[in-house]
Amino acid sequence: MACNYDYRKLRGRIKEKFGTQSEFSKKLGLSEVSVSNKLNNIVDWGQEEMENAISILEIPNTDIHAYFFTHEVKKNSTKQ
Repeated sequence: MACNYDYRKLRGRIKEKFGTQSEFSKKLGLSEVSVSNKLNNIVDWGQEEMENAISILEIPNTDIHAYFFTHEVKKNSTKQ
């Protein structure tokens, strides 16, 4: 079973630095659909794409894990 990543922090940084996902996509050189698919865990980030995103978003090396490798926490939907 593949795990999903929580990109809320990354989405916030994109909004902070570029205002919109569209502007970020242009700067990254990817389509809006491609970036959306990555942020929605449909398509994985490639290493070079991730490096470019880290650079243009000015994410410190010490914070990379928090932006790209935080696992999504699944809420247990069973009622007791």
